[in-house]
Amino acid sequence: MTQPSNGHVAKVIAVTIAAAVGGFLFGFDSSVINGAVDSIQGHFELGPFFTGFVVAIALLGCAVGAWFAGQLADRWGRKKVMLLGSALFIISSIGSGLAFSVPDLMLWRVLGGLGIGIASVIAPTYISEIAPARYRGSLASLQQLAITLGIFTALLSDAILQNAAGGASNELWWTLEAWRWMFLVGVVPAIVYGVLALMIPESPRFLVGKDLDEEAARILAEVTGDLHPDERVAEIRLTLRRETARSWDDIRGPTFGLQPLVWVGITMAVFQQFVGINAIFYYSTTLWKSVGFSENQSFTTSVITAVINVVMTFVAILFVDKIGRRPLLMVGSIGMFVSLLLAAVAFSQATGSGEDLQLPAPWGAVALIGANAFVVFFAATWGPIMWVMLGEMFPNRMRALALGLSTAANWVANFAVTLAFPPLTESVGLWFLYGLFAFFALLSFFFVKSKIPETKGMELEDMRT
Repeated sequence: MTQPSNGHVAKVIAVTIAAAVGGFLFGFDSSVINGAVDSIQGHFELGPFFTGFVVAIALLGCAVGAWFAGQLADRWGRKKVMLLGSALFIISSIGSGLAFSVPDLMLWRVLGGLGIGIASVIAPTYISEIAPARYRGSLASLQQLAITLGIFTALLSDAILQNAAGGASNELWWTLEAWRWMFLVGVVPAIVYGVLALMIPESPRFLVGKDLDEEAARILAEVTGDLHPDERVAEIRLTLRRETARSWDDIRGPTFGLQPLVWVGITMAVFQQFVGINAIFYYSTTLWKSVGFSENQSFTTSVITAVINVVMTFVAILFVDKIGRRPLLMVGSIGMFVSLLLAAVAFSQATGSGEDLQLPAPWGAVALIGANAFVVFFAATWGPIMWVMLGEMFPNRMRALALGLSTAANWVANFAVTLAFPPLTESVGLWFLYGLFAFFALLSFFFVKSKIPETKGMELEDMRT
């Protein structure tokens, strides 16, 4: 049984934070495009569909990176794969900032997506494997906190750079426009991630899989404070016995070719995106400008939304191991449904069209309240808890493959929403889209109630299909 001392808790928190910097890159890359969308559209003279495609194409890279991350992590180790993600993001940030054409920009965005997809799988995997069961939910939630901090930092840096240049399309330093610097800033957290990855210990479960039992026991004793590390190594080895050769047999089952639990993970990952969270964080600046806000007001509003996202993530960290995963998810589903419905009603009152679209009083305020209330409920529940669940709900023998598949599904769903949002905004309107997001939020409540298992307090070795 693991009963870590205060010193061991501090060590676990330290290595968890280091791994969660991958989540920071995830959030940063997800939202840094927010402030650059309009400038990219104008600079390269893109229509709504191709604007959405340039924004969304990175997510295809994320899906591919997420799919292969688990396989690479099992071969190379968690640390080396973190370093790969860091290197890919550094290259992407520089390339995107200096892009001279649309194909060029898309290439760098895809490379960055590969790095972020890798980080999105490795961070929850590593955290779930290093954290003691009694703290695992809270520690795994640090991944989402890092994502929200990445989103906030990206939107804040976008706003600062836009204000410094007097507009995102204006030149700032060294003849480069502000929107280019929005990408270049990403080099800094990517380097920090790579340096921290060199400093943390390897996952005990990876080490056991490579027959490095003594090193695994040492890490369990020194970092997590396990009182009986040799016994825990034996438990890990027992559950990893079938993982000597990863194959589809580990997740193959009777439900459309997969185990039912794998479908639960995939569906949960898709729901997290189909409620529309990234329509807000990718396009919030453009969205608020489209309903009459000035450029400065739109950037400021986006930063405020990001702050709410960060603050409310602490709710999940504080309560996920006390209340449990299922109750928080169900509360979040109902809260998101009501908030999104409120925003949909507000946007249905918009007048005008195109650049002359306006939200008359009091509907502009109602839309802001609805959108930010949605972020409150998402950030406190579905945002972090989905990653907690995916990192812990699968048995050891299928965890890496099932987590990679579920995360890839999350990125594909993200791609679909991101690509469709600009053209659908013009063709059917914001009110319809937010109504659709509300519908998926309502469906997610019944999905959690009927399909999601409670995993609070369970050791990873005790998970069953």
